[in-house]
Amino acid sequence: MIKRILLSLTLLPMLCSLPVWAETLYSEQTFRSYVSDRRAYQPGDLLTVLVVENSSAATSADTSANRSTDLGLKLDVDDRIHHGVGLQTDNDFDARGRVQRSGRLLAQITVTVTAVRANGDLVVSGRQVLDINDEKQEIFITGVARPVDVDKSNAVVSSRLGEASIRYAGEGELADRQRPAWWNRFLSVLGW
Repeated sequence: MIKRILLSLTLLPMLCSLPVWAETLYSEQTFRSYVSDRRAYQPGDLLTVLVVENSSAATSADTSANRSTDLGLKLDVDDRIHHGVGLQTDNDFDARGRVQRSGRLLAQITVTVTAVRANGDLVVSGRQVLDINDEKQEIFITGVARPVDVDKSNAVVSSRLGEASIRYAGEGELADRQRPAWWNRFLSVLGW
């Protein structure tokens, strides 16, 4: 009797069960081996950009112009009345100007791979906001990274980004002090 009960309890779930569908946990699109390279290679992956930018520019201009004009008129009537009018103008203009600017930006920012081009290049973009002592600083980066330029630590130097656009902007008390006053800007527009 016990054997019959055990046999029926064993067979009952088999008879009542629905067909079972098995799926694999492996997906070729999302599979990453534990021992594989961890560099970014698809949209949504993160990549670190080491921003090391040095820039300098210098411009100078020298201008000079000279112009001289003479105009004269003499009127003689019967050798007794002499009238003469003369006009002479001289214009000299000399100007010199020099602008020199240099800048250095060092930062580390993690960006997102937004697309992968047909040749495998990674289109990246990212933004980082720092708020220190009421000074808001933002770094924006977009560009294209070749997979060969991404090192083992999943980082790329900004000088290796193609079509790179790096923008650094700040707001706050210090940034406001860097701008000329409104009346100074107004006079500058008027040419003073």
